[in-house]
Amino acid sequence: MISTQTQTIQPRFNEPMKNRGSYWITTFGCQMNKADSERMAGILRNMGYEEASTELNADLVLYNTCTIRDNAEQKVYSYLGRQAQRKRSSPHLKLVVAGCVAQQEGEALLRRVPELDLVMGPQHANRLETLLNQVDNGQQVVATDEHKIIEDVTTARRDSKICAWVNVIYGCNERCTYCVVPSVRGKEQSREPKAIKLEIEKLAQKGYKEITLLGQNIDAYGRDLPGITSSGRRQNTLTDLLYFIHDVQGIERIRFATSHPRYFTTRLIKACSELPKLCEHFHIPFQSGNNDVLRRMARGYTIEKYKRIIYKIKELMPNAAISSDVIVAFPGETESQFKNTIQLIKEIGFDQVNTAAYSPRPNTPAAKWPDQLPEEVKVNRLKELNILVEKIARQRNNRYINQIEEILVENINRKNNEQLMGRTRTNRLTFFPKRNHQNKSYSIGDLVKVEINEIRSFSLGGVIAK
Repeated sequence: MISTQTQTIQPRFNEPMKNRGSYWITTFGCQMNKADSERMAGILRNMGYEEASTELNADLVLYNTCTIRDNAEQKVYSYLGRQAQRKRSSPHLKLVVAGCVAQQEGEALLRRVPELDLVMGPQHANRLETLLNQVDNGQQVVATDEHKIIEDVTTARRDSKICAWVNVIYGCNERCTYCVVPSVRGKEQSREPKAIKLEIEKLAQKGYKEITLLGQNIDAYGRDLPGITSSGRRQNTLTDLLYFIHDVQGIERIRFATSHPRYFTTRLIKACSELPKLCEHFHIPFQSGNNDVLRRMARGYTIEKYKRIIYKIKELMPNAAISSDVIVAFPGETESQFKNTIQLIKEIGFDQVNTAAYSPRPNTPAAKWPDQLPEEVKVNRLKELNILVEKIARQRNNRYINQIEEILVENINRKNNEQLMGRTRTNRLTFFPKRNHQNKSYSIGDLVKVEINEIRSFSLGGVIAK
């Protein structure tokens, strides 16, 4: 029996039940998915599931999926094939697909993988217990209809004890012609500022030192919340939220992602320059260095506006790091337009750029356009871009040499147990020894002054400063 029932039933948070077996979650894609996975892991732990030692030993396997690129989607189907085969000999196994592929495919997933027990879109992450109870009652459940995300009462099982994701806005109202996100994550839904601050306060009480505010389009935060000032300015913007949460005691660092140039304001940059806990790192995708391509992408800004944002950041925060996202070989992109992207990267000098060749996505306008570029062109342009990005990232890292940087220790280096790893305020991954010259030892959660003596394209090395 297939159920598509999606009534709002609050998860039960009493004493965890025992002996429900073990679970395994594999997360694909963005930070929003990672945050959703932590929330779902918390629900499973509360239900009485324990984390499995390996995926093949788990009694419940959940894939939290991404559909922004075709290769990520195909990887999910590969994983599902192995688990479907396993379920034929282990019928007790519960098999769940969550996230964006689940939302996109819905019941079609059941036809392709009939062994699935639950298909659930991102808007239903905090309803996992309710949906699994339906599965336990013999139903094969699909939950992909539009669902208002009520204030979350789940307790996330976070992967870190130092750094935490905090969702502030769900969904996206943009209509970029290449992007499937709005159709799979739904309309924008902002959380109330007081609820966000309460979550951050609880994290601080548990010892968390750094938070990252998350939104698919975080600069749109508050557009759906009421409130206008006497001067006519809208209240409850991202800038207002930063001022509101900044002074939570115990939190040392605040980050936010992902920004959209259309809504990025000078007032936001000024707030980041004034508030000491705001890290000097901005992730602002530009996607293309050509205005005609941006117009076809329906991005809603020009390269000139994008540059004004970056130059204002550099004016007010000269040491800030700028990272971005870019797509090459968008339908119809000429060689000259691609060179505009190359030129922009050289001019701005990004600290890091996430690169991708255009990948047609279902139910997006650009996927149907006739001027798709050959794979050979995609591969060549992406290769050229990646070489440049790595070169500039290394050049940018030269500014750290012999400098003393504050590092928040996040973990032990997996490849060297005598080293710690953490990030600068500008988000550069940094490795250094556990002990200083006086044999004093440092550990996870410490803020450590590190003198940088080694640079790589995407990380730094150093020693604890004397």
